[in-house]
Amino acid sequence: MSSSGPERSLRPETLPVTALLGGLIVLALVVRFWKLGTWNLEATEIFTLKDSLHPRLTNPRPLSYLLNYYLIRPMMPLDEFGLRLLPAIFGVLAIPAIFYASRRLIGVRAALYGAGLLTISDLHVFYSQFARYWALVILLCAIYPFALYRGIRDRDRAAIAVGLVSAVLAVLAHPVSILLAGGPIIWFMVEALRPASFRRWWAHRAVRWSAVAALVLGLAVAVRFVPILHSWITVHDENPGSGQFLNLPKPNGLKQFVYLSALVESLTLPLVLAAAAGIYLLWQRERSLALLLTSLAAFPIAFLTLLSARTAVSQFYLVPVLPVFFMAAGVFIDRLSEIHWPGRPRWLLPALVTTMVLAAGGPTLISQYRNGRRFDFRGVAIWLTPQLTRGDVIYSDQPMVLAHYLPGTRISKLRTADPMIASLDSMARVDARAALWVVAPAPAHAFRTTLRQGGLADFMWSRCQLRNTVGTGRLDFRQQYLQVYRCPPLPPGTAG
Repeated sequence: MSSSGPERSLRPETLPVTALLGGLIVLALVVRFWKLGTWNLEATEIFTLKDSLHPRLTNPRPLSYLLNYYLIRPMMPLDEFGLRLLPAIFGVLAIPAIFYASRRLIGVRAALYGAGLLTISDLHVFYSQFARYWALVILLCAIYPFALYRGIRDRDRAAIAVGLVSAVLAVLAHPVSILLAGGPIIWFMVEALRPASFRRWWAHRAVRWSAVAALVLGLAVAVRFVPILHSWITVHDENPGSGQFLNLPKPNGLKQFVYLSALVESLTLPLVLAAAAGIYLLWQRERSLALLLTSLAAFPIAFLTLLSARTAVSQFYLVPVLPVFFMAAGVFIDRLSEIHWPGRPRWLLPALVTTMVLAAGGPTLISQYRNGRRFDFRGVAIWLTPQLTRGDVIYSDQPMVLAHYLPGTRISKLRTADPMIASLDSMARVDARAALWVVAPAPAHAFRTTLRQGGLADFMWSRCQLRNTVGTGRLDFRQQYLQVYRCPPLPPGTAG
């Protein structure tokens, strides 16, 4: 069956579409809920805990916190499982969402391929088992730009309503979701600014009212998000390197290259290439839809990459563009099924390419169930508790996480050697039995920041002893071991 044109998705399919989609949903349930509450909280999951216990409407991303507070907290504690319950549910819902959002655009078969790739994507499984709002962002961003596109293209008021509601919810989940609105805007400008097209579009009253609504919405977005962006830049200007992780500053150019390379690596290179090929093939038949997918991916990526030259920009902010890659990759695999091989089954080439795409993320997916792609600060806390004596001082990367599992213990952020040297000097005068403890990530590969930044390595190797290494080995390169060092104070009068 040909996969060109949106109308084909309404014709009866030879494959049991409902059964296939149901099977994908069941598989999504299994891979997203398996070991969901096993691993400790890490990094920004601590912020989710605090904001979910005390949600505020003034928070720029309140939706997931309000859902945790009103839906999850009355039923169960907001622990490792409770905080990840909604992300896992949103991760499962993303499978039928991406299918139904795209089937009228790229076809039923291509939509099934895209949903299948998303089902066992190691990246999406991670977001579904991560106690933040990103699984909700992916779910809503798989709906709203495509609903708006269909609503404008087909003058479908119901689709426009769905697009607007899901867009508002996506923005409440995280403000970066608004960047996807640039896709339909660019598409409409390119399509409508042609003289003949403009007159045809402008003749419809709904289009004129939509233009007025878009202008009002644009002003509202500017009023809402420009101050948020300005505040974000100001905070990072005043507190450089204030994040949870040990960061190595990079010069512009290299920083942007690493930023884009990380996106490709997280999606896997085969998936990105398949998506690029899918958009290229789509351009040959349905240029309007190809333009939409291109602008949906290109505008947020370009905006955030350029912004990274001015301030710190998280890799997480690229999350809203992920549905585009899976849809476009589904188009490419679908087109492969149209190739006629004499004497060969038509499913062979699509199955081979699908296997290659999934195999690229296989080691990371398997490793997801070994350590959850996180450092084991809970394991460090369990080992460290009987070792501590009164007066001990602890410095740690991600100090808020370790403090969560060592309640009542003061944990300082690991930055440079100077404050630790001062702490040791003061400890030597107060209690000779006290010690300074350092909890730091072990260097796992050439691209991970090491403790050499700020003179940490020289201090620790000369004044401290490695006491333990905590972590679980992975099959991919993301080895996440924590090293625990004990640094005894020098006797008074001893040269450092």
